[in-house]
Amino acid sequence: MNSREVRPPSGPRPSLFLERQSYRRRRLSDAARLLPFLGAALLAIPLLWPGDQSGSEDVPLSSAIFYIFTCWAALIIASLLFGFAAKRLGAAEDTEPETDRWQR
Repeated sequence: MNSREVRPPSGPRPSLFLERQSYRRRRLSDAARLLPFLGAALLAIPLLWPGDQSGSEDVPLSSAIFYIFTCWAALIIASLLFGFAAKRLGAAEDTEPETDRWQR
């Protein structure tokens, strides 16, 4: 055999795509990383509401406080949901053996 000849690897080739569980876990962690930016944007919205300088009617302070606490509670619930989903995906991965099926 010539040293320049390249032999194909023996056995089936590994998949180019990620497994579903790994893909879902990565997308879930990406969404969880964006949650603080979403929270900052939602909490900054009251800064855009009209104030004393404009001629329009002001937003009552009670409405602004209610909006801020509603956003705060929604962010806590969203982070809890992300945590439960990550725990469920992690538990599903622990039950499956971590063997490289393509190397068999």
